[in-house]
Amino acid sequence: MSTEPPTSPSVHENGRVADTAFWQAVSRIRDGAPIADEASTLLRELTEEEKLGLLDGDGEFWSGMAAMGKQYNATPIVMGEIARLGVPGFRFSDGPRGVVMGESTAFPVSMARGATWDLALEEEIGRAIGAEMRAQGGNFFGGVCINLPRHPAWGRAQETYGEDPYLLGEFGAALVRGVKRHGMAVAKHYALNSMENARFKVDVAADDATLHEVYLPHFRRVVEEGADGIMTSYNSVNGEWAGENETLLERILRAQWGFEGVTISDFIFGFRNSAKSVRAGLDVEAPMRQQRARDLPSDLNAGRLSWEHVERAARRVLTTQLRFFAGDRDAEPEPSVVFSADHRALSRRAAATSAVLLKNDLVGGLPVLPWNPHVTRSVAVVGRLSDIPNTGDKGSSNVHSPHVVSPLEGIRAAVPHATVVHVGDDDPVAAGLAASRADVAVVVVGYTAEDEGEYLGDSMLSTPGLRAVFPAFPPGMAMPSAEDRNDNLMGTAAGGDRVSLRLRSADVEMILAVAEANPRTVVAIVTAGAVIIEEWEPSVSAILVSWYAGSEGGHALADVIFGAVDASGRLPYSIPKTEDHLPFFDADAEAVTYDRWHGQRLLDRDGHQAAYPLGYGLSYTEFTIDDVVVGPLEGERFGVTVRVTNCGDRPGRHVVQIYGVVDAEDFPRRSLLGFAAIDLPPGEQRAIEVTASVRPMLRWTDSGWAPASSAAVIEAASYSGDPNAVSGALSLG
Repeated sequence: MSTEPPTSPSVHENGRVADTAFWQAVSRIRDGAPIADEASTLLRELTEEEKLGLLDGDGEFWSGMAAMGKQYNATPIVMGEIARLGVPGFRFSDGPRGVVMGESTAFPVSMARGATWDLALEEEIGRAIGAEMRAQGGNFFGGVCINLPRHPAWGRAQETYGEDPYLLGEFGAALVRGVKRHGMAVAKHYALNSMENARFKVDVAADDATLHEVYLPHFRRVVEEGADGIMTSYNSVNGEWAGENETLLERILRAQWGFEGVTISDFIFGFRNSAKSVRAGLDVEAPMRQQRARDLPSDLNAGRLSWEHVERAARRVLTTQLRFFAGDRDAEPEPSVVFSADHRALSRRAAATSAVLLKNDLVGGLPVLPWNPHVTRSVAVVGRLSDIPNTGDKGSSNVHSPHVVSPLEGIRAAVPHATVVHVGDDDPVAAGLAASRADVAVVVVGYTAEDEGEYLGDSMLSTPGLRAVFPAFPPGMAMPSAEDRNDNLMGTAAGGDRVSLRLRSADVEMILAVAEANPRTVVAIVTAGAVIIEEWEPSVSAILVSWYAGSEGGHALADVIFGAVDASGRLPYSIPKTEDHLPFFDADAEAVTYDRWHGQRLLDRDGHQAAYPLGYGLSYTEFTIDDVVVGPLEGERFGVTVRVTNCGDRPGRHVVQIYGVVDAEDFPRRSLLGFAAIDLPPGEQRAIEVTASVRPMLRWTDSGWAPASSAAVIEAASYSGDPNAVSGALSLG
């Protein structure tokens, strides 16, 4: 793995280094020369060794593994550099909750950002992430994670935006737009990656309709938005490893969708057969010189691979870089942008906007929340998560912020005049006593990286064929023992898929003790996926999903509970009443079949009422939606205009959600088509137009896309299945 300082594009553009073939080509492209011609010219200048070198990472494998053992991706991981010609290379930084390099800003996890239902905010976050990456020498952001969590137990649900394909696609596209102001944007993991413990062995089967209607639309959307790269997943799809799957890579991604960027493998274990991966359309093996460096020369000599396939991949590597560096970008940021005050403020705003208020009962004639900071004299803050830095899992998405504001710190800062009593241990007696003596209480419960996240346990090395991906050990080196491994090298059994969708029994005991002692108790749940709360929900008056909330999460939590901002987050998934209402999930499965049915659409099909439906969330004020007007269909999109009224006495933010209802066999009855947020002062009303898409109401057939029904009812709602929704009609032809 290269540790040399990166080549700064702006340095080249300002002419302060020797002119090279690559930057001459960039200049000609800016003057109107076709990118394809310039890429072909560069390709002809490469030696055979250089061509092969573009097809994998630039760093040596075992020294790179040693570097990752100290801190994963501490500096840019370089792939595709040809210094002789000035080709800068892809300088990779992982994500998605921020830049994992250096000491960067941790934003709320993607699932929390999905709960904002705010695409402009996500684009702003993408721009900030891109700036922090570029300021640290990166140009290739591998953090546009848009996998669909078929089951909420998936350990990496925190890295994606929600259960709905439309929501995933629009948020992924917003992040792409933001990141591309500074760097190339890479979407992952393509495709059907939603199991963690079994990711290196499981084969996911899905028919064409399920693929195109449920598990691929969001990838298609980011391709349309201009994603520069697509990273394949570890699992196999319909019997072929994703990194060797020609149907996914060439037939669908390129032939059907017109993708023109570069494809890269997921790191280290991305395929099993080097020649087959190149033939299938996988351009780059990431992150280092590994299987391809070992195998491709002999594959070429034996006829298992042609130079035509090698040059196809190499041309894509060059073309993607040329397109990016010849394009328009923001000015190069100063190093001070990393963990800057502006970016921390943005993280705080996103975290506050994401908080979802599930329950807010009356106590003494008033809602429990928000607390009045001017009259709050004492607060009990309890729970094992109340005073720890807890921004998400510790795998490839880990962001090393210099400081993380805990809930306790945030609350103390919000009410410096108040007495704040802290009980951090699992001690319900002490917690209840503290709550009984306080005006208000908050119990912070949920999960950490020990409970969910990326899995790299020792058991993965027992997966057949997995050890074969490693190149030969250097002289005197052997596979490290379990005792010598750490989280960043071969991993531990921490994280992975969740073993339960419920809180720990110790958390429940704390909740019940505090709620009994103080009726003005708020439960804040730190989570990514759905948590089933039926066993204790009736005993508490207020419940807030506060997520893995980033560097400023503690301040953001205080902003919400003390009413500095409205509680305006909306669930990006449904929460069932029982696990029995979810698809079957086996964390260790070697084979699984996916169909159309999961989440809200599965609950709807089976007639099960959600505990909290997709899009649900309370506010500190009340809103109504009326006067719906459904505009004409223009291509695949149409507008829906509604009037939103803030009926309460506080300013607030509401999310208008557009759903399409169709009557079709073996097809979701209700689908999300669009959404938009609006801020309103108390007592005011305003018209808002929401752009919606008919794609979620189309069915994939042998002849391509077709409407699932000839007509649809269009609902403007506050959540899926909202009984107060207003509706219109739309003809689908």
